[in-house]
Amino acid sequence: MHSLLKLFSSGTANHGLQQFRTVATKPRTAVVMLNMGGPQNTDQVHDYLHRIMTDRDMIQLPVQSKLGPWIAKRRTPEVQKKYSEIGGGSPILKWTNVQGELMCKQLDKLSPETAPHKHYVAFRYVNPLTEDTFREVERDQPERVVLFSQYPQYSCATSGSSFNAIYTHFKENPLNGLAQARWSVIDRWGTHPLLAKTFADNIRKELDKFPAEKRKDVVLLFSAHSLPLRAVSRGDAYPSEVGATVQNVMQELGWSQPYCLVWQSKVGPLPWLEPFTDDAIKGYVKQGKKNFILVPIAFVNEHIETLHELDIEYCEELAHEVGAEKIGRAAAPNDHPLFIEALTDVVRHHLANGSTVGPKFLLRCPACVNQKCSVSKQWFNQLCN
Repeated sequence: MHSLLKLFSSGTANHGLQQFRTVATKPRTAVVMLNMGGPQNTDQVHDYLHRIMTDRDMIQLPVQSKLGPWIAKRRTPEVQKKYSEIGGGSPILKWTNVQGELMCKQLDKLSPETAPHKHYVAFRYVNPLTEDTFREVERDQPERVVLFSQYPQYSCATSGSSFNAIYTHFKENPLNGLAQARWSVIDRWGTHPLLAKTFADNIRKELDKFPAEKRKDVVLLFSAHSLPLRAVSRGDAYPSEVGATVQNVMQELGWSQPYCLVWQSKVGPLPWLEPFTDDAIKGYVKQGKKNFILVPIAFVNEHIETLHELDIEYCEELAHEVGAEKIGRAAAPNDHPLFIEALTDVVRHHLANGSTVGPKFLLRCPACVNQKCSVSKQWFNQLCN
């Protein structure tokens, strides 16, 4: 998950939606890549925060219609400052377009029966917004539409919000040109072996930057966006799915390093998943540990949480504060060749085996309190089957 709450923001650079697009007069298969998105420049920060703070799938506030906009307005200057410190905007749109273009080129070669493939970016809180993207998909009238979540691990607050936004859009707008298309959903893929290989390779590259005599003692801190404990208690699958990804990465590394799963970006007074990333660093330094690598295990692109929270606030400022020798940070997957292969493989197998929508996706949390999830999942079940 993204720094939606601590910063009430996330990432995206101002690259045109078409910049990395596969050129195709009429794509047979549309691959719609779902993500939160983020401000491409500081002028977009307020609207971005406003959309987040008024989305009850993402966050529940008392009198949200009034409190949400107030928080967004209040947080805007601080968040704008953080974006200015990482270059003025977030690169999620750039990276998603790069990933989508490279993925579709490989899919065209490996799955000619479903080609040509075209990727589309559907962001939740900033352009290209979900509803605008689906108008573009409708204009292209593909034979197949694959909804591909770019959150490898599922959470109701992120993946769930994106899927609910699709349901809301088509509840208010008929399918029209997409009524005859075959629809399907890829809602989670956090245990794909090539995802683990990607993270493991990036960790090894970062380990090489440490003195040889100290590498075996470098602590890997797998850092993911935290979640309110009340969401965990309702049955959100996110913590267990993040843990599964961590185990796969460590197996790929041969269990060579000490490691811990930690959580970042907590906001507000309510209890959240712990230990927090900064507290874990402080605690381990007190125990005599001096060298760390932060691994953004739930993020597939660089964005505000990696470039500011991890790199600036922890690797630089906190390292100096607590006297750590070195805090490194493994790169996000971005355009790593293994990661592009992972994306391609996920979609190729999905297309080949006739998948529609998984039973886990259709199952609500046992203590779900969001009635939109019920009607949304029923709609997807009918749409895809």
